[in-house]
Amino acid sequence: MQAILGLRSVLRSTSVRNICTGLTRLSTATYEGDGKTSVTILNKEADVGLLINSYSQVGFRLSNDMVVLGPMALFPRTVLSWNVESHEDINEQSLSLFAALEPKVDILIVGIGDHPMTPAFGKKVISFMAKHKINVEVLNTEQACATFNFLNAEGRVVAAALIPPVTMRINEDDMMRRQISKSKTFEVEDY
Repeated sequence: MQAILGLRSVLRSTSVRNICTGLTRLSTATYEGDGKTSVTILNKEADVGLLINSYSQVGFRLSNDMVVLGPMALFPRTVLSWNVESHEDINEQSLSLFAALEPKVDILIVGIGDHPMTPAFGKKVISFMAKHKINVEVLNTEQACATFNFLNAEGRVVAAALIPPVTMRINEDDMMRRQISKSKTFEVEDY
């Protein structure tokens, strides 16, 4: 019973923290002087463009609540399905979309799922994109999503070619969220 009450207090404090992380504050007792710190959640701002909120083995969830199943080609304001099955299918033909774009992208982020990148694969992708004067970064999907979000929020002309990972890593945050969601199913509201 103590554990449920403890989780309930954590949930209440968490929901208050989430409400207060926007640009407006609910409390009138906040500091209003010089040096005030404000927090902006990038995924809530419409003018930033498309950002990746999450990914799974099935696909991706974007900041506009769109779910993309399978691999995708992502641009600051557009998303397309990318016709590759795995990193082995990435070749000059599958990358030709990014070379044909005008204006040219500053950098292409390629997320190859959770497969290790071999030097031969990296060299093949980099040399093809170098012919078209496009910088390229080949990363695992987790790092590629974060890199795309960062560059897109900076206003760079960036594109991403992303393949969902085959396996997912579970971290402490995932385990805590699961425990909290399980405890919510047993909560009873007092009337």
